[in-house]
Amino acid sequence: MSQEGKTITTRATACSPRFHPEGEIQDCVRATLSEWFATIPPPTSPTDTIDCSIPQATEAITPEEREELKVSVKLFICEADLSSIKDAVDKACQALAVSQLDSVIIAPPALPEGESQTLDNLQPAWRELEGLVQSHKIATIGTSDLDKELLEQLYNWAQVKPSSNQVNLASCCVMPPDLTAFAKEFDIQLLTHNDPKELITAASFQEAVQESTQDLEVADWRLEWVLRYSIIVKSRGIIKAKGYLVHAKRSSL
Repeated sequence: MSQEGKTITTRATACSPRFHPEGEIQDCVRATLSEWFATIPPPTSPTDTIDCSIPQATEAITPEEREELKVSVKLFICEADLSSIKDAVDKACQALAVSQLDSVIIAPPALPEGESQTLDNLQPAWRELEGLVQSHKIATIGTSDLDKELLEQLYNWAQVKPSSNQVNLASCCVMPPDLTAFAKEFDIQLLTHNDPKELITAASFQEAVQESTQDLEVADWRLEWVLRYSIIVKSRGIIKAKGYLVHAKRSSL
């Protein structure tokens, strides 16, 4: 993991009893990296990418059971590189052995303190998602933490309309009436969540990497995206499995 320009993708089921997502992701990163590095020979030549995966840790879906299952994803973009969206969706499909994700909710990068989300900020990421819907990699797409005004702006502008909008109950214990009315009128599902603005900090990620690999240059690694998936049994409404994909890149030295 010490070569210039490397990327690292880890994936694992949600393996921690912790409720807070940051601690859960840390535990998954530690477990996946530690197990992976224990089973591979030392690298003999530089490579550009390390794909750290534990085959038994992910829930590959067989063709026979695909119709019975719903694959839902929430994608947390940590940097402004929009190619991350397609990359994350492709890796999720590959890890779960599916050709299409049933739903993807996007959580764009956090804005600087004091700035508010605008339609201009949302449009580039939404265009990427629309392209993935049109290529049949995603069935439906949704948003996170939009108020009624911004959700309406996005709905009126978008070619592929948002099918859902997540509301953080930490900032809103009751759904705003205007948001509820708009969502009902245009058949947008309102969901709740309690995710922090930053799912895992750079420092927490670097700590997990260092503990798992003894890489003393962890400050060079930066998160690009975190994807959380849930596999739901449609007929019973229960979660069969959930897990994370975490993608990071090492800065050029």
